[in-house]
Parts: sequence; C-alpha cells; structure tokens
Amino acid sequence: MTTADASRPETTRKRRSPLALTAVIVGVLIVAFLALSGVFADVLWFQQLGFFNVMATQWVASIGLFLVGFFAMAIPVYLAIELSYRKRPVYAKLNAQLDRYQEVIEPLRKLASFGIPIVFGIFAGLSSATRWETVLTWINRTPMGTTDPQFGLDVSFYIFELPFYRGVVAFASAVILICLIVSVATSYLYGGISLTGRDFRVSKSARIQVAVLAAIYLLLQGVSFWLDQFATLTGSSGLITGAGYTEVHATIPSKAIMAGIAVLVAILFIVTAVNGRWRLPIVGTALLIVSSLVIGNLYPWIVQRFQVQPSEKSLEEPYIQRNIDSTRDAYGLANVEVEPYDAITTAEPGALRNDAVTTANIRIIDPSVVSPTVRQLEQIKPYYQFSDRLDVDRYEIDGAVQDAVVGVREVNVANQEGWYNQTLVYTHGYGLVAAYGNQRSADGLPVFMESGIPTSGKLGEFQPRVYFGENSPSYSIVGGSGDKDIEMDYPAGEDGESQTRTTFDGDGGPKLDNFFKRLVYALKFQSEQIVLSEAVTDDSQILYDRDPLTRVQKAAPYLTLDSDPYSSVVDGKLVWIVDGYTTSANYPYSKIEGLSDLIADSDTSRRALAFDDINYIRNSVKATVDAYDGSVTLYQWDKEDPILQTWMKVFPDSIKPVSEMSADLLAHVRYPADLFKVQRAVLGEYHVTDAGAFYSQEDAWRTPNDPVSKSSEDVLQPPYYLTLSPGKDADPTYSIYSTYIPLATGSTTRNVLTGYLTADSNAGSEKGKVADSYGTLKLLTLPKGDTIPGPGQVQNNFTTDNQVSQVLNILSNGGQTTVINGNLLTLPVGGGLLYVQPVYVKSQAETSYPVLQKVLVAFGDKIAFEDTLDQALDKLFGGDSGASAGDTDVPGNGDTETPTETPTDTPTDGATPAPTTPSDSGSSGDSALDTALKDMQQAITDRDAARAKGDWTAFGEADARLTDALKRALEASK
Repeated sequence: MTTADASRPETTRKRRSPLALTAVIVGVLIVAFLALSGVFADVLWFQQLGFFNVMATQWVASIGLFLVGFFAMAIPVYLAIELSYRKRPVYAKLNAQLDRYQEVIEPLRKLASFGIPIVFGIFAGLSSATRWETVLTWINRTPMGTTDPQFGLDVSFYIFELPFYRGVVAFASAVILICLIVSVATSYLYGGISLTGRDFRVSKSARIQVAVLAAIYLLLQGVSFWLDQFATLTGSSGLITGAGYTEVHATIPSKAIMAGIAVLVAILFIVTAVNGRWRLPIVGTALLIVSSLVIGNLYPWIVQRFQVQPSEKSLEEPYIQRNIDSTRDAYGLANVEVEPYDAITTAEPGALRNDAVTTANIRIIDPSVVSPTVRQLEQIKPYYQFSDRLDVDRYEIDGAVQDAVVGVREVNVANQEGWYNQTLVYTHGYGLVAAYGNQRSADGLPVFMESGIPTSGKLGEFQPRVYFGENSPSYSIVGGSGDKDIEMDYPAGEDGESQTRTTFDGDGGPKLDNFFKRLVYALKFQSEQIVLSEAVTDDSQILYDRDPLTRVQKAAPYLTLDSDPYSSVVDGKLVWIVDGYTTSANYPYSKIEGLSDLIADSDTSRRALAFDDINYIRNSVKATVDAYDGSVTLYQWDKEDPILQTWMKVFPDSIKPVSEMSADLLAHVRYPADLFKVQRAVLGEYHVTDAGAFYSQEDAWRTPNDPVSKSSEDVLQPPYYLTLSPGKDADPTYSIYSTYIPLATGSTTRNVLTGYLTADSNAGSEKGKVADSYGTLKLLTLPKGDTIPGPGQVQNNFTTDNQVSQVLNILSNGGQTTVINGNLLTLPVGGGLLYVQPVYVKSQAETSYPVLQKVLVAFGDKIAFEDTLDQALDKLFGGDSGASAGDTDVPGNGDTETPTETPTDTPTDGATPAPTTPSDSGSSGDSALDTALKDMQQAITDRDAARAKGDWTAFGEADARLTDALKRALEASK
C-alpha cells in the first residue's frame, strides 16, 4: 500500500466529518421542529379561544412534576450506585465469575452510573407528570363541609388529600426499593457483599447502606399501612361500598397493628446498621410477613365467616345505613320528594279535564325516528346533513311554551372532491330546523316552527351559519378570500343566481398570517396545500376541533361531559349547550358505579371514559359553544360544589357566575340526561332508606328495557323530556322522567310499574336567577297491591290486540312498508298513568321516510288506536276526555305540495299523477277491506313495473292509486 493510499481514508474522514455533523444537526432540528410544531399549534388554539391559562397551567404543572419525579428518582439511584462503588472493599477477593463480569462492565461503568438513573428518572418523571390533577387539587383543596361517620374527618380528606398522600408514599417506596436493589447489585459486583458456599459476608459500608435503605422502606410501608385504614371507607366489602363490621372491627385495627410492626422492624434495621447483627431484622421481617397474613388476612376472614355471616343483618345494619345516607348525599338524592301515587286504571269521561296543559303538550313526534323525514324535507342539498337522532327543546311561541324537536343542518363534505372544495368552499352548515312536538300535518309529517333556506319561522332572527357542530369537517380555512366570497352559503341567490356565497367574518380559529404558522398546520393536518394555495392569505383562519364536546373538554379538562349536547337559538345566536359534571370515586361509604354503564340505553351506547368509576357527581357547569365562531363560555351552575370551587382556584377567571346567564339562555337550560340516568339507576336501589329493608332487597327496582328497541341485546328505555304534571295537584312543567319496574329475582321478571321519577327541567327565564323548583327530583311510588302495567307489558298488549294487529298488518302492506313504533311515553294524568305511542309507516323505496300514521293510547287495560291523539283520547275516555291533545291534522308545511302518507320515489319529470277512481268497495266492511287490499297490491305491482321501465308518469299514477287504496283500507278497518 502506498503512502497516498494510506492517507486517503484519513482525508476522506476529515472531509466527511463536517458533513456528518451537519446532517446530525439538521436531523435534530427537524425532529425538534416536528415535536414543537404540535405544541405551537396548541398554543395558538388556546390563545384564540381565550383559555390559554388552562393550557399553560397544565403544561407548567406537568413539566414541574416531571422534573420533580425525574430528580427524585435519578439522584437517589445515582447516589446509591456511587456510594456502593466508592465504598467497595479495595482488596476484596472475588471469584472468577465476578472477575469476568467486572471486565465486561468496567469499561461501561461511568455510562451505567449515569444511564441507569436517567432511565429510571425518565419513567418516574412521566409517571409523575400524569398526576398533575391530583397535585393541583391537593394544593387548592376546599373543605366539603361533611364528615365521615368512622373517623370524623372532612370528606375532602378522602377526595383531595388521601389520593395525594398515598401517591407520594407509593412513589417514595418505589425510589427506595430501586435504590436498595441497585445498591445490593453494585455491592455484590464489587465485593461489598460476598456469598461463597455457606460464607456470607457484608462489608461495613454495604451493611450500613442496605440497612438504612431497608429501614426507610419499612417506615414507608408503615405509613402506607396507616393510610390503608382510611382507604377502607372507599373500598368495597362485598355487601356495600365502605367499611362494614369486619373492616371496622378487624381490618382497620389490623392496619394500625401492621403499621406499628413495620416501624418496629425499621428500628431493628437501624440497629443492624450500627452493630452489624442481621438476626433481629431478619426475624422482624419474617414476623411482618406472618403478621400480614395472620392479622391482615386470616383474622378478618375469621371474623367475617364465624361472627358476621351468622348474624349479618343485625351486625351490618349500622354500616348499611352509613352507605345509604352517604350514597344518597353523594349522588344528589338526599332531598328526593317521595309521593304516593294511587294510580287508577279505569278511564272515565272527563278524567283529563284537570290535565289539559299536559295532554295538549304530549309529544307525538319521536326525535329518534323522524330524522330521515326531516332529512328528506329539509336537507335541501347533498352537502348538508342532520344527526341520526334529533334533540328536544322548547320555545315560547305566541305567548305559549311549545315543546320542539330540533335538528341542525350541518355541512357534509364526504361527497366533495378535492382539497379546495372540502376545505375552502364547503365550510359550514346552515340553519336550525324545529318542529312542534305535539303537532303533525294532515299527511303525517312534522309541522315546522322554523325551517327552510334561508331559515324562516317563529324563532326570530338569528345567525344561522354553523361552522362548529357535532359533524363538522376536521378543519376548514375561512375568512381569507379577500373581495371575492368563495364559501358556499346556501343554494339560492339574488338576480337568478343559483347559489349564495359568503366569507366568515368572526374570530373562530388561529390566523394563518405568516408562513411559519401555515407550515405548522400543514404538518399538523399533513396537507401541503395549506402552504401552497393562493386562496390561503394572511387574513385566513383555520377552524378545527369543532365538535362542541371537544372544545368544552379542552377548555375544562377536569369536567366529565354529558353525552348529548343540544342546540338552541339564544339571544340571536345558534349555540350548543353542554352540561359538565365534577365527579369523584373517593366519597366515603358511597356506592361506586361505572358511569358508562349507567348512561347506556337505547339512545346512548357505552362510551370509553378516562375515569369510569364514580361515587360522587354534580352538574357543576353549564357551557355554551357558539355555532358560528366556536367561542366557549363556562358558567358556574352549582355554587355549592367544593370540587368545582377547587378547580376554580386552579384555573381562576375561566368560569363565569350564573348571574351572567341571560334570561333567554336560562329558558333553554334543562336537567341533564346523563345525570338523570345516573340518579335513576342509583335510586332504583337507594329509594329504600331503611337498612333492614335494604339488606333484604325486598323492594329493589330497575329501569325497564326499551320495548321498541331493535337491538339484539337488552337495552334500557331512555328518559324523555316532556311538559307534564309530576303528581297530583302539581303544576305542569318541562321535565325529564323515567319509570321503574321490580328488579328481577332469578329468572322472574315482573313488568309492572313500581315508581315514576321526574326532575324539574325548567330553569326559568329571568336573567341570572334559576327557578327554585329547577332540579327537584320527585319519586311517585305506586301501590304495591295494584298491578299497573309497565312499558314492556303495554307494548305487548298493543302488539297482541286484535284490532291493533289487524291495522298494523294493513299498514305493513304485505311487506312493502315498514311499521315503526315510536317512543312509548308514560304520563301521570287522569289520576292514573297514560301510555302514548306514535306509529310511523315507511315504504321500502330507496328515498322513502317515516310518516306518522296512527297513535296508540292505553290507560289501564283499555287501548285506543286512532289517526290522531285527540281521537284516541276521546275513544279511550268515552268521547269526553276534557282536554285537547293538540295533534289535530294541520295543513302541509310550507307552500309546496305535501308528500303522500306513504312516501316513495317521486317523478323526476314533474308529471302530476292522474286522478283515480276508487274501486267498488261493496256495502260490507269486509268486502270493502278486501277490495282495498287487492287495489293496493295491484298498485304496488304497477308502480314497481313503472319504476323498472323508467316510466315516471305511470309510476306517479300507480303511486296515487296506492295512496287512495291505503286510505280506503284504513277506513274499512274501523
């Protein structure tokens, strides 16, 4: 090899070194930019929303706790390793195996002495950072004002302090245990601890270090045992949540004894550090282990098995009473008004005269059924959409409060092609559709109080554009189009234009006013168009995280949110109203429940929650999200909730007092559905306040299954919002209600009503003042001796009734149409319980939708099945119901032709169906019915043939004959 050849690699290395260094630096910068860009995007989002202090507090707390956890772990571990190494015996005789280990490890010793503490420190820091909520609530804790019945401590100790103390002890124990392990390992590796055959030797320095660490660890275990006493009040003993007889008389004393033993053994280890004798601490450790088995486990088992179980009812009674009282208090059930309701089962003339307001407001429009109908009538264009289930609200119309079924017309970009259309053009929905809950048109369609594009109706003027909704696109870029509007507003225009366009002029998202911000969001949403598009200007704003629940959750991360936000027109704006809860699972003696299980029913599926177990809940916050600009406002709804008061110290100035709520907003606030579901589930068991009766489970209730659910699994009937009179002599008010049936015993299920629960949902309409009656829970208890049919039994009675089944068969049209049973409502009127169920019909055609055809009514064992609720009530109560139900047929909506009762595909060429002449139906009812059914079948055959040929004129003619025959069949069936 020549000299030149020999020098070439060195020259190459010198040339490559700067390049390699540059590449590494560039790579580090790219990774750092990618990591920080997400943080910067969050900063921009929170700043724009006005909740930057929320993000800053979380980040400062998390970073601070990470550093505390990192150094609290890394420093002791480093010192443990270094002390073991530096105090190693200089002339220790090692075996050959340890010599080989040292040869391998020694070159890496310095790296290991720093690397091991750093690795453990990172894990400890990350674990600590996730506990920011526990630490901040401990620092800012607020007394609950209630003491526990066992130790006499304020309940805030269990909610705020005990979790913090146990977390600190657990963390410190982990640190000391790791230090002990690395100390023993290092001492063994370098001769401080040697084990040769039966010869076990420990150097003085190793002995002191190990003994002191063991003593500290045992002292921490003593503290842990002591804290475990208090944890028994939030644990489950099998029978109840909280400490029962065994826990109070065996487990709690054993925890105190174990704490004392642990401290004694720790002292023995300190003595060993001085005198070098290991026998006593080893014996003490063995004693601790045996004690934990005998005193901590065996003794409580003996007490439970031989003392408690033979006399469980009498011994557990005082602790069951603690559980009852605490559970009712923690779930907001302490002041439930219980009223006996001796429901009659005989429908008498004039029985509804005193319930005129209630019967006039019975909602016959089912929000979970009519969404396809509203979609067909009001979607207008395919780039709009409605939710599958609509909401229930109320509005004051012409001086009277009307229950309404409402839905928001949101944008749907799924069928739009190209980034430009999806991001810049189709940016928002338009308008709110509201239908009277107690009215239908002559064709069985909803009667709208607000509809159309541009929106018009009874709700006055309001900002109709929906940039923030439950189904909004992941992100849109708005406001930067300059003089030319490019956003699709609605499909109508002036001067013959087919479309109206607009430009967002609010403050709804971070501005993209420089290249750096555009680059950040291009990385966040993985779209280079954000940087390259000329339509994105310095005035552009990017809207994202647009779902109301997402926005409120980020603004108030300490809240558990209701699963059903709803939209209302408030003060000239379209806003989403969201209920927020403060929850805890640490309320002593209160029963722990799974929140996702309690709120699941036929309308709400189980959802994943970060903290599912709860035994305390308050509706502490009402939040609004502006559908136009996305602004979030939080109101302190529960001024007495200590948990919310604690969080208000953590995040000052983020929540407004309820006094700032407008009268219009208060008029639309309602009692939240999820809270009501939780309370009805708990009250099903805890309506019994006597400990002996509670133990026997002799009067436990449950929510009935939804009788109209199509699910293959049993799902609960959801609660319903109605204007009703909760009990005798009660004034009608907007309420949420649910019913109870007996809890199944074994395989026996009795579907009879035992209770009726309501919550007053009318918050009033005076600015800043909540009605005193709002939130009042009233439980109507039905007489045990009488059999009042439950929802499942009533639905079965409907289905098996000869007249009803005959009409349902006619409506099903030989399988050509589908009969849909609407929600089965239960109302305490006429001295009894009235069941009302709307019945919808939907054809099998692709573009068909449900229309309301009939109404089923039951009172006691009597059933009526008529075209309108008025007719059904008159038939049920002998033609003198004493009230108008308010659902008499009204003209079709708007000035366009109302679809037929059994809607199908309509002719696309605008042809008008030719009039038809009814077939001769004969003189008898059976003959008329048979003729009508034959005409229906022939019309269906002709209509299908016309559709196959594309002959829409013939299709329309056949469809008209089908409608006429259906009407004649219904008349004949009467």
